[in-house]
Amino acid sequence: MALSTLKARVSAATRPVAPVVDAVEGASAVELHEAQQADGGQAADTVMDWLGRRRADIEAALPSCVEPGVFLTAVRTALPGLSRCTPASLLQAVLTCARFGLLPDGQQAVIKAEGSTAVMVPMYRGYVELMYRSGRVRSVHVGLVYAGDEWSWEPTAPAPLDFTHKARPDLPRAQRGEAVLAYAFCWMENGARSQVVVLNREDAEANRDAYSEAFRRAEADGSKSSAWHTHFGDMWKKTAIRRLEKTVPTSAELRKLAVVEDAGDEGRVQVVHAPQPGAEDAALAADAAAAHEAAEAGQEVGALGAPVPPPVVKARRRGRTGTKKDRAGRRAARRAA
Repeated sequence: MALSTLKARVSAATRPVAPVVDAVEGASAVELHEAQQADGGQAADTVMDWLGRRRADIEAALPSCVEPGVFLTAVRTALPGLSRCTPASLLQAVLTCARFGLLPDGQQAVIKAEGSTAVMVPMYRGYVELMYRSGRVRSVHVGLVYAGDEWSWEPTAPAPLDFTHKARPDLPRAQRGEAVLAYAFCWMENGARSQVVVLNREDAEANRDAYSEAFRRAEADGSKSSAWHTHFGDMWKKTAIRRLEKTVPTSAELRKLAVVEDAGDEGRVQVVHAPQPGAEDAALAADAAAAHEAAEAGQEVGALGAPVPPPVVKARRRGRTGTKKDRAGRRAARRAA
């Protein structure tokens, strides 16, 4: 007798006579999620196997610098905590990680559940990884300054004297005190040093309150499960990195990561498929170049510091040809006639 419903196929698949993956052949994400909910979550393994059937799509989305086996191992480690998420959102979150070549290992990125929706959240190390991949950055420095550390910041001093930080890891945590600052800067391949971004705790909390929808949701429902609740220090450092990214030439990929993170935080779609190689980056690079040229043009100043106005091009009147002397001669000839 044929199994007419997906739930029946899932139930049959859990018996020793057939593997689970045979039951989900041709099943859509919506059907699978409905069957999973009807079974009270007992079909979580089926969801994982369904995701495994999309391995080819996941590998196609990965950049060449990331080993597929390493990435898939990180995905398998993250899956058990996401069994209540819809398969469609889970596939999207995994593809988003793959698209940027970030491992969902809790270091470069995490895949977290927002209700029944899986969302990819890049960590500050993910941003650092993409900065290195841009080929323009030699070294990235990001960290927290504790009350017991020695540090100084003098923005008007020449680099590298403008900022110094001498940590005291030899002291017990109690003697180091609480974290007071997050900072980020980088050295470029051409030998230049970027500006130093410095944020105190109040700055970080103001940024969180103004922009993080995930934090507001977690506060409203009392779960306190957002990354700002569970990994405040990392989010503090990521805020510094994101501000630094806006001041240095890096890559279109890094700018796109910030856009994707904001979309996930606001509950919007992140990445649903792997784009054509190079097409998206080329468009982003063109937009960035145009914006850079416009900014450079707007920064030109005259001798007294006033903005240089654009050159004025006067239109030539029709019929006016020859030199001024020739035209005067023709007028005199017309008057004599």
